[in-house]
Amino acid sequence: MVGGTATYNEEQALLAGAPPIGVREFLGTSEFWYQSMQNWQSEFLAVGMLIVLSVFLRQHASPESKPVTAAHSHTGD
Repeated sequence: MVGGTATYNEEQALLAGAPPIGVREFLGTSEFWYQSMQNWQSEFLAVGMLIVLSVFLRQHASPESKPVTAAHSHTGD
């Protein structure tokens, strides 16, 4: 958050000659929320892919996995 504030201040100083703002003020800017949402989107995408791949790879030709429709009594689990 501090690094984002510093970058924001540098950009604003170069583009508009604006005075620097503090971290607290940076929390109210659209730049902060844009960066935060991009981070959340990438996290959700990564977690989602891990879930999908773990299910697919566990079931696809894995000797440790039982068939999905097999009863527990047939597999010993």
